[in-house]
This record gives sequence, structure tokens and C-alpha cells, in this order.
Amino acid sequence: MSLELLRTSLSILLQGLVTTLLLSVAAIVGSTLIGLLAAVLRTFGPWATDRIARLYIELFRGTPVLITLMFIYFGVSYFGYAIDVFAAGVIGLSVYQGAYIAEVFRSGIEAVPRGQWEVSQILGLSRMQTFSAVVLPQTGRIVLPPLVGQYLSLIKDTSIVSMIGMSELMHGGQAIVDRIGKPVEIYGLVALIYFVVCFPLSQWVRHHDRRRLS
Repeated sequence: MSLELLRTSLSILLQGLVTTLLLSVAAIVGSTLIGLLAAVLRTFGPWATDRIARLYIELFRGTPVLITLMFIYFGVSYFGYAIDVFAAGVIGLSVYQGAYIAEVFRSGIEAVPRGQWEVSQILGLSRMQTFSAVVLPQTGRIVLPPLVGQYLSLIKDTSIVSMIGMSELMHGGQAIVDRIGKPVEIYGLVALIYFVVCFPLSQWVRHHDRRRLS
């Protein structure tokens, strides 16, 4: 790859990277809130909300993320409403990854010793106060490594949003290949950028697991 090609390609790809990072941050916030809500409904909700949350989790865990993105982007247009491609990407990734994050949170909530609930009730705390002040902080520490691992999966899933026309990192790489060819070099560069973004997070997860087990 010539220096001129590298310079031109990097300029386009870095613009796409900015969009990818914005999309990732927005979807991480959205999927975390959705996942936590679904986990709470499954763990503490009445029969009806438990069944709804379980249906949501099983539905999205059993379908490809691309189907979710297509359904949101084109489905909304089908009913006569316009939706921005960025908003469709955020909603699609949030809803899809939220199903996986819900199970991460649920396992963390169930890992908190039952005695914590009993002690809190003796101290006069309500169920909601116990959850927010006692259980949730402990759950956060338990689920942090698998949660970050799920965020890594979300960041990589942003490449699929190019299928609905978003000009993110993968879409920028495709545009360069369509114009000048050299798919091996360009897609290799795209992969390297994803690696640079994701590798520090993956190393942090490994380091955290080693410290927790030692």
C-alpha cells in the first residue's frame, strides 16, 4: 500500500471511526438500560412481566442482529414514518444487545446472597431501597467483566449497521474498495482499527478476571 493511498484511506476511515464510536456509546447506554430493566422484570416482576421479559430475551437472542436492524429501519418506514439511519442503528443495537445484557444482569442479581435481602428487611428497608442501595452495587461489581465483554461484541456489531447505509467505519472501507479496489489492504486496515479500539478493553477484562480469581 502506497503512502498516498494510506493517507487518503486513513482520513476516510477515521471519519467513519468517529461515527462508530458515537454509535457504540449511544447503544451501550441504551442496551444497558434495557437489559437492566428486563433483568429486573424477570427477577422481581409479576408473572405477566416475567413472561414478557423472557419472550423479549429469547426472541432477540434467537435472531440475527441484521434482521433487527432491517426490521427497525424499514419497518418504521413501512408504517409511514421516517427514521434517521443513526437512530435506527442505536435502537436496533440497543434492543438486540439488551437481550444479552439482561441475562448478564440477571445472573449477577441472583449471585448476591439471599441473606442480604433478609438483613435489609430487618433494618427496615423497602424492597426497592434494598435493590438500589444494597443489591445493585454488588451486582455491578459481579457483572462488570462479562458486561464489558458484551460491550466489545456490540462495538464489533456496529459494522453490520453499514447494511442499512450508515457511513461508519465498515461503510467507509467498502466505499474505498468500491472506488480503488485493493480489498485485502483496505479491509485489513479496517480490521486493525477495530483491533486497536477493542484490544485494550479485552485486556482489561482478562486482567480483572485474573485479579478476581487470584
